[in-house]
Amino acid sequence: MCGIVGYIGDDQAAPFLLSGLEKLEYRGYDSAGIAVYDGTSLHVMKAKGRLKVLSDMINGGKDVLGTVGIGHTRWATHGKPSDINSHPQVSDSGKFAVVHNGIIENYLSLKDLLIKKGINFVSETDTEVVAQLLEYYYKGDILDAVIRVINKVEGSYALGIICEDNPDQIVAVRKDSPLIVGLGRGENFIASDIPAILSKTRDIYRLNDNEIAVLQKESVMIYNTDKEIVPKEPCHIDWDISAAEKGGYQHFMAKEIMEQPKAVRDTISPRIQDGKIVLDNITLTEEQMKSFSKIFILACGSAYHVGMIAKYILERFARIPVEVDVASEFRYRHPIIDDKVLVLVISQSGETADTLAALREAKKLGARTLSIVNVVGSSIANDSDDVLYTWAGPEIAVATTKAYSTQLAVIYLLAVYFADKLGNLSKEDYAYYVSQLQELPDKIAEILNNKEHIQFLASQFFNVRDVFFIGRNLDYAMSLEGSLKLKEISYIHSDAYAAGELKHGTISLVEDGTLVVALATQKILFDKMMSNVKEVKARGAVVLGLTTENNKKIEQEADHTLYIPEMCEMMLPSLAVVPLQLFAYYVASMKGCDIDKPRNLAKSVTVE
Repeated sequence: MCGIVGYIGDDQAAPFLLSGLEKLEYRGYDSAGIAVYDGTSLHVMKAKGRLKVLSDMINGGKDVLGTVGIGHTRWATHGKPSDINSHPQVSDSGKFAVVHNGIIENYLSLKDLLIKKGINFVSETDTEVVAQLLEYYYKGDILDAVIRVINKVEGSYALGIICEDNPDQIVAVRKDSPLIVGLGRGENFIASDIPAILSKTRDIYRLNDNEIAVLQKESVMIYNTDKEIVPKEPCHIDWDISAAEKGGYQHFMAKEIMEQPKAVRDTISPRIQDGKIVLDNITLTEEQMKSFSKIFILACGSAYHVGMIAKYILERFARIPVEVDVASEFRYRHPIIDDKVLVLVISQSGETADTLAALREAKKLGARTLSIVNVVGSSIANDSDDVLYTWAGPEIAVATTKAYSTQLAVIYLLAVYFADKLGNLSKEDYAYYVSQLQELPDKIAEILNNKEHIQFLASQFFNVRDVFFIGRNLDYAMSLEGSLKLKEISYIHSDAYAAGELKHGTISLVEDGTLVVALATQKILFDKMMSNVKEVKARGAVVLGLTTENNKKIEQEADHTLYIPEMCEMMLPSLAVVPLQLFAYYVASMKGCDIDKPRNLAKSVTVE
């Protein structure tokens, strides 16, 4: 969950490292640091707090000279945020400096071994073990030392390494944590993510597990652990650089909320050709679809909430039982999996550690795997039998919006595709759902063009202490995401419940002035939802109701209302989430919260 950047070339490294780290601060912002070789020795500068603390300390990088360097922005795992625990971590003599994303699981035993050999440790981090091991194994060949270290450590890592004895090189290696190599002219780069280097290059190598990159200013060589050269084809990034900038918005989250119509359109449009859904180049056959006895959905966080919605939709359309698992729980419960099971994996980054581990467990047990991810060439994409990409573009804000919406769009495509292949849809119904998919981006845009009422409601409730979201069926699944958005960026206590469960304990938490957000978009369940609204109002709740625009009956019960356009019920979650995202955003803004970088959170969870 940390950010790594590295530079080797003719320019001063420190200003670029700070600029790159600024683009990666969404990955961690407990502390930051850089190590730069100045021609005679390594200089390490680091500081607890946001990147600006470090930047001010070194005058925007002007006070640190040198054309080779590595940098890091940290989300603390081992050791509290502090100057000492910040990266880069250095070896006992100062010969090696290391930046690290991931977790070294056996670091305690390795640390004990090295201490017994007289090596002094100064930090609480697992990363320092890597730096100390490098020096311990180094006998003049840095590549040999790196290979010995990665054969010794257990866990996940992306490592950037510089050594005083090899000042014209940066060495990088990864396993289960993202790391790319940027290719320039007379300069080369490493980074955890593309935005960090996009101002310098659009050509990259994506490293696979245990591939070791050796960067010099004029060359990049990739090796395997046998020291054999690995042929590599560069990947060209065609993003507009403005996709990774705020573009006049106060926050990335606001920009990304407003980008949802385009992102959903980009995800859907290429996959509808001549009125038919065409799912890229997936190799899943009709015979395999008919053979599946169950679908498992594995995900974490907001992607898990997409999975909850997908369960209702896929069961309704494909008529195959669906089970949704939090990925971190899946592989520890001895799941019953065989080759008649499809495992659907959802992840924005494609590097989510728990989800990747669950995917690998499912494959080991014989399941067919299909992933929905946003990052081309990511670990989850590479390890899956098939992959469907969400063309959301870069998402910088920690709280996901457009990635969530594009994942939902892929679920709709998949559901209709399955239903058609399995003979569960008439031609007329198939055409109807395809047309609804094509209308979805405009419906989302319609909500975004009328957001003033949502902002007004946020002004009425930004100082509440507790919020409860309730719904039934798809509305319950949707309420999970609405609640998460509010709590993760505004720090207001918020929970989501199936409305039918209120009487089984939850209603005891409702008191005078409690805000209850009641989702009621499912027509067959509307009257039951109104009964639940009456129940909470009788205990003093203030109710904000959300339903479709033709259902004005909700005004008889709710104190305040939000309306979304009419469309097929399967796709209403894509519309309902938008006012909930906006409500959370405006509440957090009025509270003065750091919306793009909420406390204790980071964008890409690459550790278990």
